[in-house]
Amino acid sequence: MASVAARRSVSPRLRRKVRVRQTVKGSDAHPRLCAYRSSKHTYAQVISDQSGKVLVSASTLEDSVKNMISKLKSAVEGEAKPTASTKGTLAARAGGVVIAERCKGKKIESVVFDRNGCLYHGRIAS
Repeated sequence: MASVAARRSVSPRLRRKVRVRQTVKGSDAHPRLCAYRSSKHTYAQVISDQSGKVLVSASTLEDSVKNMISKLKSAVEGEAKPTASTKGTLAARAGGVVIAERCKGKKIESVVFDRNGCLYHGRIAS
């Protein structure tokens, strides 16, 4: 009975995270792209599980990502007025563009995506 009570105290996101991490493994040839979203920002890291090192990282707090947000915003300016949800997905997309550029600079061609227990929609999908 104690295990049932202990399992209920763990959040659903952490249970999903453990379940996903059992199957998703990053190697030096195909590192793991781990995405995390907080209430305000989105973070991404490319990790090699074999060597245990972070190869590349990006977040919406960085100046380079903020510059990319403004470039993407000007490209989509003809559409409807952006809401709070579209601003978040736009920022996550800009972070993805920046981390892809950094991966190409480090000669990383493909990655394995780890959604880190978050559902695959919105900012994580962007």
